Amino acid sequence: MKKIILLLGVFIASIQFSQAQIHFGVKGGINYNSDSFLEVADDIIDGNAESRTGYHAGIWLRVKLPMVGWYVRPELVYTSIKSEVNVNSINAVSGTVIPQPARYDFQKIDVPVLIGKKFLKVAYFHLGPSFQYVIDGDLDFDTLVSKTTVDGFTVGMNIGAGIELGKIGLEARWDRAFSDVESELISATGTDTSKFDTRVNQIVVGLTYRF
Repeated sequence: MKKIILLLGVFIASIQFSQAQIHFGVKGGINYNSDSFLEVADDIIDGNAESRTGYHAGIWLRVKLPMVGWYVRPELVYTSIKSEVNVNSINAVSGTVIPQPARYDFQKIDVPVLIGKKFLKVAYFHLGPSFQYVIDGDLDFDTLVSKTTVDGFTVGMNIGAGIELGKIGLEARWDRAFSDVESELISATGTDTSKFDTRVNQIVVGLTYRF
């Protein structure tokens, strides 16, 4: 009896998997280093958006789960983003620490694994964890000759929504950091150091194309 129930379960699962709808496609768009959409709008109005704007490009796979009406959407995304950091410099005379602003551009690989659902036939929302790995960075500050990333891997959360008209989609999402990725910058003399976080909150807007 147990074997019959097991075989029946395997059979039903195989039917459900065979009936699953699988789509894949590409995506691309802009990333903005910010905590909220309101902050993005304010920076655009004030003309301060360029220094915090990056881009992304990647591929995605969407598997509709049978019967439940939800889908799983893993992605593999290359992201280049700009960030502003304060670099600590020590005054040689007074010994005081003087923070100096600098721009830090870095590139990373993002792997979101999202759970979502479509509604009204064209709209959808999804959320899930996003795994990040920083692969490279460039600091616009001449006195710093090296940087050490303590941990390039971290986990965050993606929450987003969009619309899909035919094969083309438009979506917006919020990429929220769960943990810090701390980098240490070292000056040419070895006396000045500065630490900052490379896991930043982002507003992400992009286009998708489904094959």
